[in-house]
Amino acid sequence: MSNGEEDRKRIVVGVDGSRLSIEALWKARRLAAVLGCSLEVVTVWEYSISLAPPVPTEVWSPQTQAELTLKEAVEEAFGEDVPADLKQTALVGLPVELLIEASRGAEMLVVGNRGRGGFAGLLLGSVSSTLAAHAHCPVLIVHRGESA
Repeated sequence: MSNGEEDRKRIVVGVDGSRLSIEALWKARRLAAVLGCSLEVVTVWEYSISLAPPVPTEVWSPQTQAELTLKEAVEEAFGEDVPADLKQTALVGLPVELLIEASRGAEMLVVGNRGRGGFAGLLLGSVSSTLAAHAHCPVLIVHRGESA
């Protein structure tokens, strides 16, 4: 049996850039330190339903938008003190499905109970409930002010 980074459990945190998702990230960092886990921060960008969906260009795409949201969330949460083993994953697709998949093999999935509606309502009540019911690991749903 090998040991090392590949054997460390991870805590997956779903972020959308909202204040509450940043609080979830702070909470997850504290839990990771106590449990000896690494952190994986995941953001998912989904096209909103509209008559004129955004068209990818050379400078903008759903992937670049997801990466920007992720970068800004990590900067807001940690500033210069980013955990050395932090993994950042930016995805495009259905947030619930992709976060459930990201929860495979994780010690825990952490999300806020409300987020930005533009993130396909990722962290709104019914979605966090769906994650709690279908994730492949325990789910921690952080409420406003809980991590302070």
